[in-house]
Amino acid sequence: MQHASKHTTIIPKKGIYSVSGYCLSCRTIHGLPMDEAIHYGRELIHHFQQNKTIDLQPGSDSDPRLSTEYLFGKARGKMFGVLVCKDLSNNTKILRAFSGQYNGLWMVEGWMPPLFDLDTFNSTNVPGEKTIKALGTQLEACTPKSDEWRAIRIQRKQLSRELMQKLHAIYRLKNFHNNEASLFEAYSGTNGIPTGTGDCCGPKLLNYAAVNNLTPIALAEFYWGLDNKSGSKKHGRFYPSCREKCEPILGYMLCGLKRQ
Repeated sequence: MQHASKHTTIIPKKGIYSVSGYCLSCRTIHGLPMDEAIHYGRELIHHFQQNKTIDLQPGSDSDPRLSTEYLFGKARGKMFGVLVCKDLSNNTKILRAFSGQYNGLWMVEGWMPPLFDLDTFNSTNVPGEKTIKALGTQLEACTPKSDEWRAIRIQRKQLSRELMQKLHAIYRLKNFHNNEASLFEAYSGTNGIPTGTGDCCGPKLLNYAAVNNLTPIALAEFYWGLDNKSGSKKHGRFYPSCREKCEPILGYMLCGLKRQ
């Protein structure tokens, strides 16, 4: 399969926020610019172009599930993020993250972990998903719009809502005051918490930095793969944090950060 290797880099003016959000505690917006993180984002793009894998140390034994071909098929593209940090000795550290799972993997060496304990997540999600899928199979066998069809549909929707609430309760968000909160406590939005909240690059990167006493300096995120169905994300372009899922929690996560 051939892919266009060219990409369009859209770089905001210096100091423009890459990630930002409203903080309920401070009643203000906290943010972080792209600035020098753009350079490391470009390095990651070059790695994808040259190696066709997200394996940061590719070789003959690289896991085939890490191939970037995955992003040019039915799965379409994905956001990737790079965070420039300073440690306690003022050494520069570069962190990398991908949004959600990569080809079914939550954990990949060299990439930031999710905001939950994976064993706890799986023990909650696997049986719940199994039940919901079984109801879906029953639904397909029913006469559409029949009483049985409606009852199963209502039951499946309720179980899906309950499972999502259980999964949201597993997430733990750390900020730079060394405080920890659940998604419910950190979320500043006025509507329900969208599916996938906390799984994007920005939250993963900032959470790891806060847990490990790293000071974020700049963060850049770009999209790689087939353009998404809505057309809002284009291959190779840099974007700020999303409004729907990220901004309502980033205010909390950035709170306490003293930029250098």
